[in-house]
Formats: sequence, structure tokens, C-alpha cells
Amino acid sequence: MSLFTQISKLFSKQQPDQILGIALQQESVSSCLMLKTLGSTVDEPLESAPSSFQHNQVVLSDFAKAISAMDADKPLTGQCHLVLHAQQTQIVQVDKPNVPSEEIVAALKWQVKDLVTIPPENMVVDYFDGPLLSGGKEKVNVVCAPLNELKKLVSAINQTDAEVASIVTEEFAFANLLPVQNEACLLVCQQPNEEITLLIVKQGQLYFQRRLRGFSKIASKSEAELAMTMIDALALEIQRSSDYFERQLKQAPIKEIRVLLPMALESFFARKLAENTHIPVTLLALPNAYQQHRQYAAAIGATLLETRLAEQEQLQAQELNHVS
Repeated sequence: MSLFTQISKLFSKQQPDQILGIALQQESVSSCLMLKTLGSTVDEPLESAPSSFQHNQVVLSDFAKAISAMDADKPLTGQCHLVLHAQQTQIVQVDKPNVPSEEIVAALKWQVKDLVTIPPENMVVDYFDGPLLSGGKEKVNVVCAPLNELKKLVSAINQTDAEVASIVTEEFAFANLLPVQNEACLLVCQQPNEEITLLIVKQGQLYFQRRLRGFSKIASKSEAELAMTMIDALALEIQRSSDYFERQLKQAPIKEIRVLLPMALESFFARKLAENTHIPVTLLALPNAYQQHRQYAAAIGATLLETRLAEQEQLQAQELNHVS
């Protein structure tokens, strides 16, 4: 799903033939550039997919300046999908307003104004539907971001040869890395030096997302430190998330956990996590051309937005044909 697409309409250029993913972290920015015509997926990648990666540090949270510096090093071009880091957005869940669909966004801005720290006059709001809770309550997940910051980012990108097509949270970028399938998958994911995020994705839809705290330095931990504290703590959070998914959302038990952590001990972590959760745990596979670039996973996921939307439409069409 594409959030905050209205911001991308501040400027207009010709339709580019490349896809650019830019992922922001608290102290750095990374990018992945690939041909738009590849049509590759995580499960069926084109092994010869030409792509390039960049990574720049950010000074004093000036992401616009960092993007401009990145463009100076190697020109940015193509249809750009921008990934905001966790501190740039706030996500809250509320009851879905009982108003016409075209009025929901406007209603949500005032419904969440006391739940977030962004003032309404500087707030950009979008939302994605939440699954029905037990009792039939219909919820929506409201995503808020500061308008003034988004304008700076879009302006910086559009001063290059790239054009902003969408702005998403890192949750959606990571979810794009999972193939669209009927079975639910719990994904443990992280950008470098950021906190871990837990996602539950089913049929390409984000059913559950939770940003954890206390795991940003996990890549620096030894095997002993991981085994003694980190993995036990994460296993507990996974159990809580799984219980919510099964009991509150009335979903079948999760049978698969995938891990995407940019750290040297990723395989050890996954193996020990499997011992604690008693659920099969595997590393999330990226296209072979990108396996050595797992630290760019959020930027890679951003470039797969259109591919995943097409897969969701195909799955829905198959289900309709099956019903009929």
C-alpha cells in the first residue's frame, strides 16, 4: 500500500523507466536502484537484475541534504518510493469513522489529534484497514507524519532526476519482501541500528505491526549475549503478538517465522529463536542478486510495491473465480 501519495503530486515529471527505493534511518539513508521493466519478485528474481546501492550518513537529521549529497555521488533517477524511518511517523489504531469513504482521512485527522504529537495543521494522515476484532469492531490504523518534513524530502528528491511516486513506512517496505500467500507469516525485521519490528502478513495484507524497543544494538551482541537475554525477550514478544493474532483477530495459528536482521549472527539468531518459539524459523530470502545487500532490505522492498499490488490482485481474482 502507498501512503501519503498526495505529497508526491507537488511536482510532476515524465514517467521514468527505473525504480528507486530510498530508505531513511535515524542517522543514515540508503538507496536501491533497478530497472522498472524487470518485473522480478522475491521468489522468481531475474538473476542478472542490474541494480546499484548507495549509503550515506545523515548529519543533524538533515535528510534532504543527505539525499542531495547522495545524488552528487551517483545521480538518483527513476520512479522513487521513499521509506520513512520509525521516528518520522506515528501509527495509532482507532475505530473506523462512520462517514463516507472520501471523508475518512479528514475525519481521522481530528480523531487522532490527541493521540499523536504532531499538530493537526502540520499533519499528513493516511490509513490502512485493520482486520475485524472479536466482537465485530472495525478498526483502522492511522499513519501520521509531519507535512513540513515531507515537503523537504520530496523537494530534495525532485531536484534530482528522480520523482517521488509513493511514501511508505518501513513496515510496508518490509512486508513487500514477503510473497503474497494465503498463509500468515510473522516477520522479524530491522533496518541497521534501528529497533526491531514485528509484522504479521497474510495474503499480502498487513494484519499486525509492532515496533519494539531495546533491540537497536542487537548487531553488536555476542552469541552468549544473544542467547542469554535478547532472544528470550524477543520470543516473549513474538508469543504475545501471536496470541493477539489468534485470539483477538480469530486467525489460524502462525506456522512460520522469517527473520531479516542486518547482522553477522543472523543465522545463529534464527536457530536459537526457533528453539524458543517451537515454530519453524528461517531467514527471509531476498533475490540472489541482493543476498549480500540485506542491510538495504527496506529500500529493496520499496521497489517491489507495484509487484506486490499486482500479486494481490491476481490472488483476489483467483479466489473470485474459485467461488464462482
